[in-house]
Amino acid sequence: MRIDNTNGDPSVEPLIDPVPEDGYDDVDEDGEVEGKAEYGEDDILYAPVTDAAERLRGLVAYLATNLVDDPENVEVEARQRGGSVFISLRVPEEELGKVIGRGGRIARAMRTALMIAGSRNNVRASLDIED
Repeated sequence: MRIDNTNGDPSVEPLIDPVPEDGYDDVDEDGEVEGKAEYGEDDILYAPVTDAAERLRGLVAYLATNLVDDPENVEVEARQRGGSVFISLRVPEEELGKVIGRGGRIARAMRTALMIAGSRNNVRASLDIED
């Protein structure tokens, strides 16, 4: 996804791909639909189950790789069971302090961001940090 910087000028190529008319960008590069959203009993549109876990995994991976010196050694795994998503974050022992932070502040902030993102995807999310 790119950001639009055209300011209405048609001669400038936008940096963001336009949003489809239906407002959802769920088609991958091959033109296939990634997942199909479904309506629940309460007429609320729920994201596909695997899509929510993947989005949350991507969030944790983004945060963790930007905190450590060597992002290649960061491993993030997501497991979904029913309405819960369990994220496991593995970093080398020497990088663990950068991910946890003084007094656990960074880890708490990551868990808070994960819980908010999970609630927006209608799942309960938890983060386990391992060395």
